Amino acid sequence: MIEELLEEASAKMDQTVGHVQGEFATVRTGRANAAILHRVTVDYYGTQTPLQQLASVSVPEPQLLLVQPYDKSVIGDIEKAVQSSGLGLNPSSDGNVIRLAFPPLNEERRLELIKVVRQMAEEGRVAVRATRRHTKSDIESLAGEVSEDDIRGGEHELQEITDKHTRRIDEILEHKEAELLEV
Repeated sequence: MIEELLEEASAKMDQTVGHVQGEFATVRTGRANAAILHRVTVDYYGTQTPLQQLASVSVPEPQLLLVQPYDKSVIGDIEKAVQSSGLGLNPSSDGNVIRLAFPPLNEERRLELIKVVRQMAEEGRVAVRATRRHTKSDIESLAGEVSEDDIRGGEHELQEITDKHTRRIDEILEHKEAELLEV
């Protein structure tokens, strides 16, 4: 019973770490990365549609994204969506494709982005601790069904799982900070 609770908690924490990693991918660095456009939605015939469903995105150069719409009539809408997304990118179009050039980040913007990723990491840690708290409560509710030693052992193992996932988030954060500081 306790093992099942621990496995479930570990799976939820794995999802949290994966989510944090996905969130980090959407933070712009000095290099082009197609994942940055995952949050961009385009008003396509009155419906907010993810950009990936309307166009293919490629990275022909380290500082350039190429967005090729499947329907050429939506190019203007994609440009507007990218401009209003807050990514700091200025799209330029030739009628067939949209080019998104990634200007180098200045020091002030790098420090702002580091604050953003630290906040995302903290939210991930909070989610991991919330999973730990709920699982600990579930383990403690088994009192009477299992021995006190099993409950203490389960809580100890739960703490180790929590620490492992928290360390993983910290490692991902450290890597992302280094990527942001790279000139």
